[in-house]
Amino acid sequence: MACAVMLFIGINIYAQESVIKGKITNENGKFLEHVIVKLQNSEKFAETNQNGEFQINADQNEKALISHMNYKSKTIVLTNDIIIVLAEITIQLNNIILKADPFGDIAQSEIIYDDIKATTQPRNVSDLFKDIPGFGIQKRGAYASEPFFRAFKYEQLNVQYDGGMKILNACPNRMDPITTHVIPEEIEKIEIIRGPFTVRFGQNYGGIINMVSKSINSQKDGFSGNIETGYETNGNNFTTRGTFVYKKDKFDLELNGSYRDYGNYTDGNGTEVPSSFKSTDYSIKMGYNPSDNQRLKFTWRQSFGRDIMHAGLMMDSPYDDSYLAGLDYKITDVSNMISAITFKGFYSYVDHLMTNDDRPSFKATAASSNVFATVFGGKTELTLKPSDKLNIFTGLDANFIARDGDRIRTVKIMNGNVLPTPVIKVDKIWQDSEVNDIGVFAEGKYKISDKTIITAGLRSDFISSSINDPEQDFIDLHGVDGKIEDQSEVNLSGNVSLAYKVNQTEWQFAFGRGVRTASMIERYINHFNVGSDPYEYVGNPYLDPEINNQFEISVKQSFDHFNFGATVFYSILTDYISAIVDENLPRKFMPTVPPVFAKTFVNVDKAMQTGFEMFFNYHITSSLSFLSDLSYTYGENKGFDEPLPQITPLTAHLSLNYDKEKYWFNLKSRFVDNQDRISESFKETETPGFTTFDFSAGVKPLKGLTVGAAVLNIFDKAYYEHLNFSYKNSDIMSGRIYEPGRNFTIYLNYNF
Repeated sequence: MACAVMLFIGINIYAQESVIKGKITNENGKFLEHVIVKLQNSEKFAETNQNGEFQINADQNEKALISHMNYKSKTIVLTNDIIIVLAEITIQLNNIILKADPFGDIAQSEIIYDDIKATTQPRNVSDLFKDIPGFGIQKRGAYASEPFFRAFKYEQLNVQYDGGMKILNACPNRMDPITTHVIPEEIEKIEIIRGPFTVRFGQNYGGIINMVSKSINSQKDGFSGNIETGYETNGNNFTTRGTFVYKKDKFDLELNGSYRDYGNYTDGNGTEVPSSFKSTDYSIKMGYNPSDNQRLKFTWRQSFGRDIMHAGLMMDSPYDDSYLAGLDYKITDVSNMISAITFKGFYSYVDHLMTNDDRPSFKATAASSNVFATVFGGKTELTLKPSDKLNIFTGLDANFIARDGDRIRTVKIMNGNVLPTPVIKVDKIWQDSEVNDIGVFAEGKYKISDKTIITAGLRSDFISSSINDPEQDFIDLHGVDGKIEDQSEVNLSGNVSLAYKVNQTEWQFAFGRGVRTASMIERYINHFNVGSDPYEYVGNPYLDPEINNQFEISVKQSFDHFNFGATVFYSILTDYISAIVDENLPRKFMPTVPPVFAKTFVNVDKAMQTGFEMFFNYHITSSLSFLSDLSYTYGENKGFDEPLPQITPLTAHLSLNYDKEKYWFNLKSRFVDNQDRISESFKETETPGFTTFDFSAGVKPLKGLTVGAAVLNIFDKAYYEHLNFSYKNSDIMSGRIYEPGRNFTIYLNYNF
């Protein structure tokens, strides 16, 4: 098949191109500078000058997307000497990256739009990361999965929702990361900053991920909305979702509702994988524009997960509920000096229950853990514009994190003997802990010339942590004078980058210093399983923050029919936080069951990672494109003289896309190498490579109606990801979680 695809690509199918010239104005006739004109089925783009003029090599009557940060985007058919008029839009509140901004990042940021994936049913927002170079996904079941990037994971990545809001996991085994509380159909795009190259959006150690919900700006005035529904054969999965929007004058209202019912899927070996769950979500968003330069928005959303099975963990989740409230305000054009003032506040709460009722261990000990996570915080930012060439962003942000919850164990069998009266024990999971962060930052973007932009920033984080209800054995291990003192630290971060753009070539040279304070698990967990192994983990409240000094070089080049790019990075990691087996720390629960010792968290003097991501895209015609990418990360724990754990192996994607106005198709393949660079201390095992093929297609038979279908894992391949893991506490699964076998899906979307 690969040979056939390459042969097909090699056929010279060229359309007649010419230089298309035009001008872009606003509704008052003012010429607009820095408007992006991007061909719909190509990576080629142009930017207007101060007279609103642009020119681009394109086919006559080819479609292009016209976009600017302050105006409504529109898709138009290009003709020579065209004059395009853009209408102003409601002020954006959710984005952290703006491509149309002349001071925007070039190589270290990426915006992903994915209309094709709407023809399938991602089980989790994390599935949207599968095709992004450098990313992997760790799965604990169909419900609980989250993205890894390069060698970074968990709190090493700053994952946000709509430009700063957070919902953090209550479960120490991460059954409920933020990606489980946001449904894929709500996400319009994913914004990524690949490294510690900005200080404006909280602690940034390995990168920032912003999941942006669909914007009200693209909706017409009056009543509108959409209804979506889909079905999958592998698991008998069903999902449905609806959106209702009212937009008029200064007020807008958006209501979202979703229901998902997923069953156990079958892997490529024909084995049923416990992965079923049900979830119900709804959200309310209300916006008000007091004036043309002001925007106020309130967000409220709830998510209710039920009967969730985790094939990769020791327990399941009868329920997982979350609540999120957010308030945003932005005013622009305040004065000649003040370009904008932004305020954001949010509050989230997670109520999570996990039990082992349906697991083999229930016969000896029934366990039930009700855990809670609360996060609240916000941000205020002042955008200054001393000159046309300089933007300065300064402000402060805060995140206050608290977790609590206990595990109740009913011991029925001890040392092989049935107890006449079961013994009830209570274990403190989070020990009522808190970690708070208040950050102050300033970042400037200076336009040296039309071709060169320099960015530099500094940030200071003031961290405090405390444990309010410690177990006695945790006090015995870490206490001073019978108690554990509150901890505080001040962490300094910074970044500097130089972006250079000439014609169709873009270069970027960047350096960033990112500092991350130890997470609550690393500080305060006490004899609980939190890794991909059966060890009990014990926190260390005296950990130093870990530091990432990262260098990165990126280049992108565009030609008439193809474009390519590459990023090479190198990170020096100091005080890297890892876990080691401590033979002075015996297992606390079931002490005779191997492994008999626990793991504790320590700082490692030095570690490093390096690697690359690259892509090559060939646009055969305006409708037919071949897309490819390749990524690899190499990590080394120099303190332990071994590889860093949990790194996605060499991965490549190839796809053939055909896109017309009324229909499209996508043939996609994914090639993953074996991973033989494993961490012995982490008890990793080698994993084999694999190749998968997917096909998806869509059609618009009627106005407003889209019908999409897909065949996933066409050849019914039995495979598992290196990052997936499974505890041996299931009657069915013992070892790795295999991915779904062949799967047929259909998806309908009606917009009105």
